[in-house]
Order: sequence, then C-alpha cells, then structure tokens
Amino acid sequence: MVGSPAVPEIFEDEIHSVVDARTESLAALRELGPPDLVHLIKQPIKSTAKQVGVYHHVTGVDASSSASLAAYINTLTHTPHDKTTKIVSGLYCCYNAFSRLDMRVQVQIPGTVESYCIDERGDKRVASDALWLETYLCSVLRAYSYADDGSGDIIKKIVGVRRFNPVTSTEAEHKFLDAAERLFFNGWQLGSDPEIQVPNLVSNHLTTGLLQYIRTTGRYASGINLFEKLRTRDPEISSLLARVYLSADEEVKAVQLLHEAIDELPMDYSLLDCQADFCNHKGRGDLALEIAKRSVVSAPSEFGTWARLAEIYVGLEQWDLALLTLNSCPMFTYQDKDAPRTPEPLRISLPIMSESQCDEIDDTSAAGETELVHPTLRKLHAAGFKGTFLKAYMLLTEITKKIGWDQLLRIRSQVFVMEEEYRHEKQAVSHQPQQQPHSRNASTTALAPSPRANGHGEPGEAPTADGDESKSPTAQALEAGQSLSKPGHTVASEEVKAGSSSPPEEPAQHPSGPDSSPTDTANSTYTQFQNKRLCERWLDNLFMVLYEDLRVYTIWRTELAQYRQQQLLYRKSAEEWEILGELAERLHHQEEAVEAYQACLSIRFSPKAMKGVLGMLERRGEVREILGALIRLVTWQYRWYSEFSPALLYTIRKLIEEEGAVKVRSIIQGTSLPQHVLDLTHQYAALCAAFRSSGSDG
Repeated sequence: MVGSPAVPEIFEDEIHSVVDARTESLAALRELGPPDLVHLIKQPIKSTAKQVGVYHHVTGVDASSSASLAAYINTLTHTPHDKTTKIVSGLYCCYNAFSRLDMRVQVQIPGTVESYCIDERGDKRVASDALWLETYLCSVLRAYSYADDGSGDIIKKIVGVRRFNPVTSTEAEHKFLDAAERLFFNGWQLGSDPEIQVPNLVSNHLTTGLLQYIRTTGRYASGINLFEKLRTRDPEISSLLARVYLSADEEVKAVQLLHEAIDELPMDYSLLDCQADFCNHKGRGDLALEIAKRSVVSAPSEFGTWARLAEIYVGLEQWDLALLTLNSCPMFTYQDKDAPRTPEPLRISLPIMSESQCDEIDDTSAAGETELVHPTLRKLHAAGFKGTFLKAYMLLTEITKKIGWDQLLRIRSQVFVMEEEYRHEKQAVSHQPQQQPHSRNASTTALAPSPRANGHGEPGEAPTADGDESKSPTAQALEAGQSLSKPGHTVASEEVKAGSSSPPEEPAQHPSGPDSSPTDTANSTYTQFQNKRLCERWLDNLFMVLYEDLRVYTIWRTELAQYRQQQLLYRKSAEEWEILGELAERLHHQEEAVEAYQACLSIRFSPKAMKGVLGMLERRGEVREILGALIRLVTWQYRWYSEFSPALLYTIRKLIEEEGAVKVRSIIQGTSLPQHVLDLTHQYAALCAAFRSSGSDG
C-alpha cells in the first residue's frame, strides 16, 4: 500500500505571518479561492522556549466538517523522520467561495478543537452546517481546478502544495454529487473560466468541475442521472446533459435531446453551441455554420460563440471570413486562479519520500540550466498567452498551417485596412469636399447581426505593432524556402471608426482559397477602403507574435538541416529543447515537437517534454510506451506531493477501457523500474477498478 506524499514545510520568519497575510487577502479573492492553508506551531521536544511556525498548502482533503479537517492535522503529528520537535497546535484554513468566508479549524495538541469562520473584513463568525456544505463542494472543485495536467506547470506555480484525490469511491461520489445538486443553482456565484464573460447557470466553475469529474472518471451514468433531475427544474440544463451524452457515446440520445430543447429554447446559446460543435466534428460544417451564426446572435458578447464560428469557417476553408470573425471576438483580460499571498519564508524544506525516489526522473539539475537559454527563445511572447488570447492565437496558427504565411498576409490585406492604404485614402479625402459615404458595415461581413465593439484586448500580452521594422528574417530562414515577410501595419482601431451603421448584408462570394492570387482581390468584396474592416489592436499584435514564432521556428529547422547535412551534432540545452518543442506544438508541427521533446529528455527528465511525447504515443496507440511515459509522470507528480492528476487518471482509464485492466497491470509490472515506483501507477489503475470503469473487470 502506497503512503501519502511527504509533507513540505515552509518556515515563517514571524509566527502567524502567513495566516495574517491570508486574512488580509480575503477581500481580493474573486474565484474559487487559493488552496487550503495548514499552519502548524512546532517546538523542541525537550524545551518549550522556542516555537516556530511552519505551513504548507493542500487540496482534496474532505472539508465537510470541522472533524475531518482536525483529523488531517492529527495525521501530521506522526512524523517518523522528525524526532527532535513536536507539533503543539495546528490551524486549517479552507475558503468558502459561495459565502466569501474562510472556514478555520484550530486544534490544540493535546486538547481542544475550535471551528469558526472569518469574513472579508477579518471578523469572526459562527460556522454552520450550511456553510460546511458549501465549503466541502468548493474544496472538491478546487482539487480539480488546481490539479496538474501532468506537465508540471501548475505544480511549479505554487511551492509546497499537497494534492489529494477528493473522490476516491462511489460513496464519496454520491456525497459530492448530492452537494452539487443542492447548490447547483448558486453555482454562478463561483465565477467561471476566463473565456466566459458572465457566469451563468450552465457556464461556471461548478459545471466545469462536474463535467471534468465525469469525463475523468467515466462515471457517465451518474452525470446523466444528476442532470436529468436538474433539467426538470430548468430546461437550460439540457446543454450539460447533451454534452454528457456525447461524452458517453450516446449520440442518438444527445441529438434527440438537443432537438427537443432547441424547440423549447430556440435562442439558448449554450444549446446552439453544443449542436454546432457536434455537426462540425461530424464533418458537416455547412450545417454547423447557420447554427453557429444563431449562437452568436444569441450571445454576441461571449468569446466562445465567435470562436466557434471562426473555427467552422476555418473548417470550410473560408479564410477571409474566419479572419473577420476572429477580429470580432470580444477579448477578456485573463483572470488567473486565486493564488496564496505569502510573506518571504525563512527557509523551505521539500523532503522526498522513498516511494518517489527514482534517479531517472530527477530534474533537480534543471535550475542550473536557466542561463543556457538563448535570449530569442526567452522572448517568444506566445508562450505566455492564456484565456481568450491563447484560443484566438491557436485559431490563427491553424489557418497559417493550412494556407501558409504568404497566403495569410494576402487575405489579411484583402479584409483589413493596411496602414499605407489608409494614409493614401486619408490624403485623398482631405482634398475632396465633405462626403457622407454610406456603405454596408464591413464588421458584419461574416455574420448577419452587428457584433459588439471590441476593446483593444491586452496590449501587454504581446509586442505592439508599432516600430521594430528591423526584424527581418536571417539568411538561414530565407534559405529554408518559406518567405517570411513581416506583416505590414494595420491601422490602430482607435484611429478610424470601423464600418458604418447601415443594415448588414450577406457578403458576395469571392475566391479565398490557397490558390487565390493578389489579382483576385480586384474582383473581391473588399476592393474599396470603405468595405474593409479595421484590424483590432490585439489581433494586429497576434500577427506580430506569429511572425516571430515562424521566424524562430524556420531558423531552427534550417540550422538543424544544415548540421545534419554536415554530419555535425546540433547542441541545445534541455530547456531550449523544451521551448522549441512548445514552439513547434503551437504551430501545429507535431512530429517536430516530439523530436525536440525527445532531445530534451535525452539530457534530463522534464515532465513537460514527457507529456508532449505521451500525446504522440497516444495518437499512435503504442500501449507499452504510453504506460512507460505514464509511470514516469505519475512518479514525478508524487515526488512533488501530488497523488492526483485528472489528466493522467483519464489516460490510464482510457487505456484500461481499450486494452483491459489485466494487460495494463501486467505491462506496468513488467517494467524494469523499482517496485515502489510501479505501485504509484498501480494506485491509479486501482481507482479505475473502484469506479468500475469499463475494462477494469478483466
């Protein structure tokens, strides 16, 4: 039996300073709240003179009552590795995002247990059963929200977080889903993913957590049962039920449900989006298109509806309309998860348990390699994109992968006003008597309804399009065979008012495929300045970032080819290979990404690189290699105090579903790694058996 992960210890400079910092930060919390805080006071066994404060963070602990939190603190008093000190008191802090309260349990050892809550002003309140129910549900949702996807990115964000699986049995599942049902209609109070502008009944952190739980564990019947009950109280919940049906491969039921629900709620954007997504994935973009347009009409201020429409245009190879739609997307400032605010620690202790010790996955040498990264690779802004900006960038790179950079620039100049063109038009207008041009609004070319006017996004997220003309491709890049002309500037969106207020029309059909030449533009819809759209500042920035990504990628591939031709070794540091792997992945060059990740792994272990390789292995269906990668990722996670990653659990569950539990367990056991390492992965497989997942019974 595998024990719990080791306990990290962060030592305070002043006792209780981290608790005071948490209290002060309560008013600023906007999402589900930070991970739970566990603060302990220790003193030497033989003396009471000197006490020290230590703390760590934790997710996934049962927070349904003060007793369960006190029990967690009690488990920390038995530390076999520390024989010189003892814990004299402990404080467990768990945030209730529904009522905006910090639930706290104070334990004196030996002695009393006191539970209370602290509000945003720092005042003490009584903790009721209703508040504990809310706290429990928030703790489960946080465990999923703060779980790592296997790449190590989330683990590295906050030091010293123990991550446990909050639902490990069907009994625990019943408790979770019962709490979710009772509080479902308050879910909008928790906020939502950064791509959602306004949290609502079906788009919030509660529904996101529920869908993630159902997908991870494969407990589709439980999800269907829950949403069927809730649907009787509000038909809007049909969209969630339809998504679970589709995940469960019950497509006929999903289609029937969507048909009935849209008859009842013809302008529910969540239902329409679900239907459009289904049609698009079935290769029927023609059917999805009109549905997606209606979805945008229903929710013009939501990013997701516009992004879906742009995705469908990409599938239909209507590149100009895809760009116009992308330009109309409302962009939101990225709101990251609530992170704990902690004072500067005195010191940090990050112990390793013997169960997770494995030389092969030791990545402690990574810290020394930060200086070996070329500045150009450090400055790739796309690596920092999140939320709506990341999704918009991925759509832009998908278009580029399909039609090439040169063709993208040609289409860009067809649909957007370029700087030189604008200046020429401005001069012409200044020499003419005042006119009142009355043309159709170019901003509605891709869609009948008029879109919401955008802001300028986040200028800080990408380099601005002003200046910096010196970045021309190097000789190596040009030799690679792909012309990388720098995008010409478009007019900043604040300089001219986009379009006019006249009623929208459908656009005339015009050539927009990869074979279109610049001469086609003369006969296109966008021949006149007044029929073009002004490119939003944020999208203009994305073009500049894409240019830099393509430039660096082309130099890398050209240099690599030259070195191979001369039979020379192409040297990069592990971190540089990791960054190049991410770059290739962003640009949808999967084989090249895996090549870079494997080069990184040949130098040292990297969870991000291993996760990238795992994706390739899954696509190829190489079972033995998939499990080899999983064992290493699970072990690395456990070394950093995480016994729970939904993404890794999902991968193992799908593998068991396809290959059977006996075969999976046999391959794990046949690996030439230490038994204590293999047991960690066996634990994930045992979880699938506990949930009676398909394939786990034989």
